[in-house]
Amino acid sequence: MHSVASKQRYRISFAHFTGSKETGNTANMPVDLNGYWKMISNNNFEEYLKALDVNVAIRKIATLLKPDKDISHDGDHIVIKTLSTFKNYNMDFHVGKEFEEDLSGVDDRKCMKGEKEGRGWTHWVEGDELHLELRACGAVCKQVFKKT
Repeated sequence: MHSVASKQRYRISFAHFTGSKETGNTANMPVDLNGYWKMISNNNFEEYLKALDVNVAIRKIATLLKPDKDISHDGDHIVIKTLSTFKNYNMDFHVGKEFEEDLSGVDDRKCMKGEKEGRGWTHWVEGDELHLELRACGAVCKQVFKKT
């Protein structure tokens, strides 16, 4: 794991791994994401949910939550459990392979690449913080989690 002072950031998108956030250099499995992460900030989440056409009731509830992430990372296989007092949500995927995101536990949708313009996610680690950038239809949400 790299310290925040080193300014090295690594990204993991659900389609591929990339290296330094600043340079975009490619790296193979640059960081170990295993662990339990507690949310410390969540910016522009409601706009992101609106871009996904999530109904207003679920949006209002979701913006009040501070979900945790429990991540298991083994080679190119990653399982991300998003845990909250309202609903839990699991993503199980292999890096570099397209997959269907099953949101049946959240708002009964199934999402594939291309479902919404510019939709994507990127994770990277700075020190003991996990950063998540969520994108859809021009809306960008930035979330930060601290490792416990």
